[in-house]
Amino acid sequence: MSLQSDLGRVKGLGSSKSGTSHWWAQRVSALALIPLTLWFIYSAMKFIGMDLFAFRAWLNEPGSVLLLSLFLIALFYHMQLGLQVVIEDYVHSEKNKIFLLLINKFAAALFAISSLVAIIQIAYGG
Repeated sequence: MSLQSDLGRVKGLGSSKSGTSHWWAQRVSALALIPLTLWFIYSAMKFIGMDLFAFRAWLNEPGSVLLLSLFLIALFYHMQLGLQVVIEDYVHSEKNKIFLLLINKFAAALFAISSLVAIIQIAYGG
């Protein structure tokens, strides 16, 4: 039992530093994902039972590569932000926390880049 007030207990624990900008980034990416996800689901439903040539033809339509790229970028960015919060809140070992945060950023970037490269290769390459 402590004689400190509630304010006294929380003083000195530090601020959330970039908590507000992180919160806004997560909300903005979630808002961007709403129409992009609806568009992606609608587009993906058209390809049930179709082949690669139909997918390539669709990717060559104006805006398809752009919207698909925006969807994937927003998706992996939002994923990275969400996992960052989980890691920061629930991993208590500082060494493990730093390691997992680095892996999280690296994996999100790797997934996004490899997805974008695959889209470009399918749309414009062989």
